[in-house]
Amino acid sequence: MTVTVGHDSSKTRKTLTVGSQSIDYYSIPAAQAAGLGDFANLPAALKVVLENMLRFEDGKTVSVDDIKAFGEWGAKGGQNPREIAYRPARVLMQDFTGVPAVVDLAAMRDGIVALGGNPEQINPLNPVDLVIDHSVMIDEFGNPRAFQMNVDREYERNMERYTFLKWGQKAFDNFRVVPPGTGICHQVNLEYLSQTVWTDKDQNGVEVAYPDTLVGTDSHTTMVNGAAVLGWGVGGIEAEAAMLGQPISMLIPEVIGFKLTGKMMEGTTGTDLVLKVVEMLREKGVVSKFVEFYGEGLDSLPLADRATIANMAPEYGATCGFFPIDNETLRYLRNTGRDEDRIALVEAYAKENGFWRDADYNPIYTDTLELDMGTIVPAISGPKRPQDYVALTGAKAAFHKEMEETFKRPMGKEVAVAGEDYTMESGKVVIASITSCTNTSNPYVMIGAGLVARKAAALGMNRKPWVKTSLAPGSQVVSAYLEAAELQDDLDALGFNLVGYGCTTCIGNSGPIQKELSEAIAEGDLVATSVLSGNRNFEGRISPDVRANYLASPPLVVAYALAGTMDIDLATDVIGQDRDGNDVYLKDIWPSSQEVAELVEATVTREAFQSKYADVFKGDEKWQGVETTEEKTYDWPAASTYVQNPPYFQGITMDTKKIENIEGAKVLALLGDMITTDHISPAGSFKETTPAGQYLVERQVPVREFNSYGSRRGNHEVMMRGTFANIRIKNEMLDGVEGGYTKGPDGDQTSIFDAAMAHQDAGTPLVIFGGEQYGAGSSRDWAAKGTALLGVKAVIAESFERIHRSNLVGMGVIPFEFTGGDTRKSLGLTGEETVAIHDLEGVSPLQEVGCTITMADGSTKDITLKCRIDTAVEIDYIENGGVLHYVLRNLAKAA
Repeated sequence: MTVTVGHDSSKTRKTLTVGSQSIDYYSIPAAQAAGLGDFANLPAALKVVLENMLRFEDGKTVSVDDIKAFGEWGAKGGQNPREIAYRPARVLMQDFTGVPAVVDLAAMRDGIVALGGNPEQINPLNPVDLVIDHSVMIDEFGNPRAFQMNVDREYERNMERYTFLKWGQKAFDNFRVVPPGTGICHQVNLEYLSQTVWTDKDQNGVEVAYPDTLVGTDSHTTMVNGAAVLGWGVGGIEAEAAMLGQPISMLIPEVIGFKLTGKMMEGTTGTDLVLKVVEMLREKGVVSKFVEFYGEGLDSLPLADRATIANMAPEYGATCGFFPIDNETLRYLRNTGRDEDRIALVEAYAKENGFWRDADYNPIYTDTLELDMGTIVPAISGPKRPQDYVALTGAKAAFHKEMEETFKRPMGKEVAVAGEDYTMESGKVVIASITSCTNTSNPYVMIGAGLVARKAAALGMNRKPWVKTSLAPGSQVVSAYLEAAELQDDLDALGFNLVGYGCTTCIGNSGPIQKELSEAIAEGDLVATSVLSGNRNFEGRISPDVRANYLASPPLVVAYALAGTMDIDLATDVIGQDRDGNDVYLKDIWPSSQEVAELVEATVTREAFQSKYADVFKGDEKWQGVETTEEKTYDWPAASTYVQNPPYFQGITMDTKKIENIEGAKVLALLGDMITTDHISPAGSFKETTPAGQYLVERQVPVREFNSYGSRRGNHEVMMRGTFANIRIKNEMLDGVEGGYTKGPDGDQTSIFDAAMAHQDAGTPLVIFGGEQYGAGSSRDWAAKGTALLGVKAVIAESFERIHRSNLVGMGVIPFEFTGGDTRKSLGLTGEETVAIHDLEGVSPLQEVGCTITMADGSTKDITLKCRIDTAVEIDYIENGGVLHYVLRNLAKAA
């Protein structure tokens, strides 16, 4: 267990007695009484951070002035952007981001040996849980064998990675691995790992209670905020630093209050609610801010719905979406099998320390907005952004508009499908997937989906033959209650058989669709669609055959599989026929709220959670049979195409380098708005014609064994070649070309990887230009690692999403924002320019600096950029070449 490092101030450290428990804690009311500030009306989310300051105040990393700044926050209108050092209680990882993190830790062990240190100095100081959930692909579906066959293929593809992770579990202290086939990390975290109030012994052996907090190497770590656990996604780089005892440098955030009133209407779901919330908050603009939900509407909002809203914080752009502790929190903890002593502690601690939400809860917020939940209607979101909200009644018209304006293709074109008695046309749904922790964590929508399937099957209906259906729950508990409710048989009848416990379609592991269908889509240049109960629908993410992707609730996913097309108003149109040829409407198969609630009450039990999580770290026979060594440093297998020693620490010395001006930089890519981390570092499959594919072919890896970019993240050679390689990314240096291409030094079109290597050989630094919300989406560190390894020294954009900006700095790449209304378009950039950035010697956080752009004709434009090195410690990171180099040198100094 970790040690609570805090001061022993009698002014703020108090003792709480709960039943037979006697436990110390750091008291916010006591801090106020001691004159450190007025904290009574702070939002609960901000009080969690304040408690962290009280506990770790040492006069150095955290000062009394840092604590007082929280008192000034309210007086300054809910803002006081002071830099603070925050220490989360634990770290959560999944395997796509976790493998490269463990690779980095293993490489750091080699690095500290090179600096004269002990490899065991590289060890997590905080508890770390890694859940293997991103690797199962849907190769097999729609039959009883699907689950076992997909698991078998998962182990075949990923044994090198799993061997490496099992070595890490043995080699590192405080590091646990939840084996494949257990569930999705965020759902396992919500249902089992999180405690809402954490306890641990301090340096004197005294038990201390404090808020459960974490960071995770997945952007949807925010899901657990639904249970009042403050957590958010960070890049693997930042998470590794946190594991090794480095505090997270952050500014005291603004907190937006989102007031919920009213009650959900009959026929609507938590998914419909969250899609409206995403639309509203994206429009509001909450990047790098906390959002806290409050209001009387919470009294009727189950924690499962809260978790759905919290999960999608990355989609509305916030750092987190937090729900304070209340009676519903306690009910959920009890129902999911938490210990009764812990539940009593959560209640007593929350009430004693000012974290409890009651009828009078109405804190100060930076700004507020409000939603009457009685106005929510059934909805979907798409075709390529989570905030593209579409009411179900207008879905057909919206799709026709997208076809005309976005995809620029006509409706109605039909293409024959070889060997089938149906044709393919734009709008047809080829993937319908109940997937993702976002919704499979919510028994109300999962039971609802099962009831839709039951009613449809009873009428003799079935999915359309061109629809690839799948059910991938976020935990084994879901299967337990679907089976207890006898709904799994009904889902099976419609092709929604269990395919695995993992992210699957939501992360891009949807697997191949029927070959003949794929060929027909390509032949007609059609816009095939997918419908999934996930949180991400970015371009090129779900399937290379699908251009339009829609997010929907699990019951609507089933309904769209029955309809088989987006060219329908599902709410009002006929979705199919029963066995007697009678028309069937959605209302005919839609369950009532009472039906759903009664089944949830009967089947979602405390005993089911306790049973399924009893041996959560044990795994099946396959996991138990994975063999590895006991060595403290990793013996990197030279021939491995999955795990390679990265170049970051090779040849490292104790010397650092001051930040220098950037001179003579060439443009690698000129990119538009909303360039996501999926665009920068895709997670899905790739072809043999790509640089990554060519690399594997040269090493005799057959195409069938390519797996995905996500699974190859332990090999920097693959990932460098996959950077900016999304099949839908558009580099504006080229005219209408999709995919990872640019102009090389000779002016000819080539792959971004090949161009970058040619520039590196010539010693030429590189820059990237972008638009608004650059780096939106997943927290994946490879979007920054790949950028750095390609030789990019600066990314210049109109605005950055929080995690990616931090990741760039963590890899030694400097982010800059345009100022004064300048954009790549207003400046007339073509990518032929040469860039010089001045004033970087001695630069300070958020300083404005000069930039000279030399155009292709030799003329120049001088502009001002805002340097997005946001804090003083980030200056140190850049000077060290990255945050991990900074940590490694500090550990070597301390040896």
